[in-house]
Amino acid sequence: MDQKIIQILDKNNKYCSHGDTVNYADPPKVFEGCDGSFLFDENGTAYLDWQMWYSAVNFGYKNKRIADTLKKQIDTLPQLASQYLHKEKVELAEIVCKYMEDKYGVKGRVHFNVGGAQAVEDSLKVVRNHTGKTHQFAFMGGYHGRTLGASAITSSYRYRRRFGNFADRAHFVPYPYCFRCPYDMKVETCDTYCHKEFEKLFETEYQSFWDEKSKQCEFGAFYIEPMQGTGGYIIPPEGYMAKLQESLKKRNILLVADEIQMGVYRTGKLWSWENFGIVPDIFVFGKAITNGLNPLSGIWAREELISPEKFPPGSTHSTFASNPLGTSVALEVLKMTQEEDFEPHVRARGAYFLNRLHELKSRWKCVGDVSGLGLALRIELCEKDGFTASRALADRMFNEGLKGDLLVGDKKYGLVLDIGGYEKNVITLAPSLMISEEEIDLGIHLFEMLLRRCGAE
Repeated sequence: MDQKIIQILDKNNKYCSHGDTVNYADPPKVFEGCDGSFLFDENGTAYLDWQMWYSAVNFGYKNKRIADTLKKQIDTLPQLASQYLHKEKVELAEIVCKYMEDKYGVKGRVHFNVGGAQAVEDSLKVVRNHTGKTHQFAFMGGYHGRTLGASAITSSYRYRRRFGNFADRAHFVPYPYCFRCPYDMKVETCDTYCHKEFEKLFETEYQSFWDEKSKQCEFGAFYIEPMQGTGGYIIPPEGYMAKLQESLKKRNILLVADEIQMGVYRTGKLWSWENFGIVPDIFVFGKAITNGLNPLSGIWAREELISPEKFPPGSTHSTFASNPLGTSVALEVLKMTQEEDFEPHVRARGAYFLNRLHELKSRWKCVGDVSGLGLALRIELCEKDGFTASRALADRMFNEGLKGDLLVGDKKYGLVLDIGGYEKNVITLAPSLMISEEEIDLGIHLFEMLLRRCGAE
């Protein structure tokens, strides 16, 4: 290992909090460069990135058009307190709102913040302000962030365990995870059994959710990832989300869609909920809206939830919300996707990638399931029976991929993987939307090299 890397790691051990996720890897990986679909280490070794900063860099590292926009903004209006207006903020909000008006006939407004979890917090304020309810529904396997409010609607107890009691913890409902159905049903014959189980919660007041006399639910909203992210890039069965929204509407429960990881064409559409026949009352976005260049997040909410009369000035605030660097870059990202129909490109590239994954599955017993929507794809790693989850194999492949010693011809490569899933055995793939077929083929080759190295069958 290079001496300067040893020094960086030593200083990390001495001076940096280990409370973030950097130290999931042991030792943490140090990178020095990036371009397109690749990261580069101190030796110039190329690492094909299959997760692109948790789907924040949808349009590739060092995307020139987006980077040039940031540089131009730095030279014009790089800083401005969020209590003042600038045109980029207004124009960005206009694009998001007009998209909703023109395509779905729904008027609304946008409120900006910095990170995804902070936008989730803002959405919780909108929900509480409108409904007067402090409790929410959310999905098992869902992930919405690690601030206190976002942790309360994120299903993993390990994110809450150290921080005391969460009186406003969500009620978690099983997500329709058909490969590992929580009810041991088969998708071909179950007739969305999981949704029927949700409906049962409202059959009588003694289920503790519903007062039939007043027609009131104790829960204000249902927070969903239309396609689960950290839970393992799980696609719900056809019709499920539409049935869920119908159930919620009958009981005046708001539907809030978290688009932080799956938004901005990751699934082939601007927002992932558009794939599932629903229109949420609120949706939250972040990450790829700026291609990872400058933190910006936000929420869109229906007019009656966020009008100036309902949600007046000062209802929520952040010093760096709607910062001009972030809004200018996000504006350029959305302009870029509007100039051509971006959906067919993502669909075609995703179909090619998924076909290669199915070929991979046919060759390896340990690959239990592959699926995808657009360029959000998954590989479920199992024991040789093709079903029993193998977290050990996923962990080995994650670490081996970061060594950067996979020899293809006379050139060394690494492969950057991300692990998700309820049993931490799913390789979740969020490559650049600009990835080439040649890079997809290279990735499949590198992945199979890792499988062989890790003793998979």
